[in-house]
Amino acid sequence: MSTPYWAHPTAVVDQPVTIGDGTKIWHFTHVMPKVEIGERCSFGQNVYIGGGVKIGSNVKVQNNVSLYEGVELERDVFCGPSCVFTNVVNPRSEIVRKGQYQRTLVKRGASIGANATIVCGSTIGRYALIGAGAVVTRSEVPDYALMLGVPARRVAWVSRHGHVLEKDGNGVMKCPESGWVYEEVEPGVLRCKDWNEEKDLP
Repeated sequence: MSTPYWAHPTAVVDQPVTIGDGTKIWHFTHVMPKVEIGERCSFGQNVYIGGGVKIGSNVKVQNNVSLYEGVELERDVFCGPSCVFTNVVNPRSEIVRKGQYQRTLVKRGASIGANATIVCGSTIGRYALIGAGAVVTRSEVPDYALMLGVPARRVAWVSRHGHVLEKDGNGVMKCPESGWVYEEVEPGVLRCKDWNEEKDLP
């Protein structure tokens, strides 16, 4: 039976699932039941997607990533190789806590670097960039934040195109690739002045 998505013969896709057109599922990936995946996604080698996980369109998940129950990825999210998600803050082998999974939300356009760890209960803001190896322990990561270190701290702002934003002589933050201007509308809150954040990139 033909499907709107493509899966490598070594991949396991349990039913029922919803997977959009043009999505590609590569070697040894396992998709559990009741998963919802949008269009044009790509899942690399040895990815695990737990039951009930929701994933938007145009999401790219690199090799060796496990998306456990409770994780939600909005559209245009990028997950680097071997980044880690959790779903229980105080796991014990002898105590069953399956009813205590915490939600982790990664909002539209955010990128998570290789080997970064996202502790459950976190919300990663739109177009935030989590650096390689960083450990996110705080519950709210602002939109456009560049997070580095252990534990991760915001060290700069990044543009929607992924460039570090620096103020010029007039105090203006402009993306070097797009030319779009960003402003800190209040402490810890950045907004793009030149593009509606709900729209696609041109």
